[in-house]
Amino acid sequence: MSAKGRPPADRTNAGSALAQPLRMPSPARIAAHLGLFLLGGVVAVAGSLVQSGWFPGGLLLALAAAAGLFLGGLRATGGRAGAVVPAAGWMIAVVLLTSSRPEGDFLFAAGAGSYLFLLGGMTVAVMCATLGGGRQPGGAAARLGK
Repeated sequence: MSAKGRPPADRTNAGSALAQPLRMPSPARIAAHLGLFLLGGVVAVAGSLVQSGWFPGGLLLALAAAAGLFLGGLRATGGRAGAVVPAAGWMIAVVLLTSSRPEGDFLFAAGAGSYLFLLGGMTVAVMCATLGGGRQPGGAAARLGK
């Protein structure tokens, strides 16, 4: 017991997470992030097809699907990387879909819907990654005054 009648602090968990040494993530976490990355690409391809097919409703549906994936990844992994990883997969897939092929084929036309899909998806990704709940201390340790 210390002088104030409290047990001594556990020195193994002292300091912030930034002060702790880096560890290799578990294989399950690596697999989850890889799956989220691929799912981000799938949502981007599906969204690019849907947004041009049914213009106002398809665009909203595609952006809602992207937001659902980003927030779902955030909640499933418990960290902001769960939102950033599928957003990176989404962004890479969208950038690859915007480039034209040598035959002249392309998936995105130069219209307002395509630009709204690109900018709206990037905005949704940033909002989900930054506004999502980060790591919070749990239990009684979070209430220092009691």
